[in-house]
Amino acid sequence: MTTVDTAPVVGAAAGTPTAGSLVELRLDPAPTAMVWTEPGRPHDAVAVPSVRLAPGDLLVEVELATICGSDVHTTRGDRGAPTPLVLGHEQVGRVVAVGEEAVAVDGTPVVVGQRAVWSLTVSCGVCATCGRGLPQKCERVRKYGHERLETGWELSGGFATHVHVKAGTAVVPVADDLDAALLAPVSCGTATAVAALDAASAIVPLGGGVDVGAGAGAGAAAGAPVVVLVLGAGLIGLTVAALATDAGARVVVVDPDPARRALAARFGAVATADPVAAPGAAESVDRALEVAGGAPLVAVEASGAPSAVASALTRLGVGGVAVLVGSVFPAPAVAFDAESVVRRLVTVRGVHNYAPRHLVEAARFVERRHGAWPLAELVGDEVALADLDAGIDRAASAGAVRVGVRPARR
Repeated sequence: MTTVDTAPVVGAAAGTPTAGSLVELRLDPAPTAMVWTEPGRPHDAVAVPSVRLAPGDLLVEVELATICGSDVHTTRGDRGAPTPLVLGHEQVGRVVAVGEEAVAVDGTPVVVGQRAVWSLTVSCGVCATCGRGLPQKCERVRKYGHERLETGWELSGGFATHVHVKAGTAVVPVADDLDAALLAPVSCGTATAVAALDAASAIVPLGGGVDVGAGAGAGAAAGAPVVVLVLGAGLIGLTVAALATDAGARVVVVDPDPARRALAARFGAVATADPVAAPGAAESVDRALEVAGGAPLVAVEASGAPSAVASALTRLGVGGVAVLVGSVFPAPAVAFDAESVVRRLVTVRGVHNYAPRHLVEAARFVERRHGAWPLAELVGDEVALADLDAGIDRAASAGAVRVGVRPARR
């Protein structure tokens, strides 16, 4: 149990936006953050004995974090990152302290003891990009688990006992009675899956009675169900399969791992395929699409593999939409047949992160549908915070979809 002592910050200048509003927290025991510096070097545990909360800020004690694929890519050196930094951006926790006027995404006050998830990004809310409804691409965006360690925001990532949640973050209260393993992935993988289908359904409504985002299911024409091709059976791809199935689509999931394909069937896929199977073979993409009902009108690429991106673009039927989600690390360029895209009236959309509404729907989806889909099995292993490096090694293997990291402070 963390003890929190509060005190006003001495010397706040009169007339400044935070005058008289900064609160310094002294915690016992001191929070611990796992700091990463470079590939091949273990994380360093760093104590953070005090935290200053500005208006709208929160301090949240982490219950469980999960290791995202991007954390693995960063630690392997596959993508650049400002160092030193505290990685981790998928987590659930309980609020232990609040700054003045701290509110949840729906405008209600956040209170101590509340269980919550929060967005990957911190947005200003006033720039032109935020005004266009794209706060995840705010001109002054900051991202949990992606920022260089700095004085005053040391607890900036989920691989810590606590996270300093900044004003401008979408905070979503969540159910008290659900296992933390269900909720931790919501703030990245699950919300991104919702955003991907939101982007798709703006072009090709999926139909059905389950809302998977703004515009989803609106105006769907009567007839055969939409076929959705999902490439990559990681957390995002599996969640897309369940969401699309709930919305009335027939889903095909493509992945080279037989265990992942078997899991995809439990997440609603009517057929699965091995991307390297020969055309016409029992496990080929062609056969799987025949089972599902023909050419897909939606393709969600969630692996980042150039061959999968090419497949998403080439297999779409007339008027289809390809949503690219997995291409978040450097990879070879993909050939683009512009004539084919034009003649088939194909739309290509990129989805990177998500808006607050997607986080809300992701949390509600997990709360509502965790009994229908094996969401609890997505986090297949857990390590203690001190064993984070071993957990990242496990996450890099072809095992569990997610590995959990539990601070386990009592």
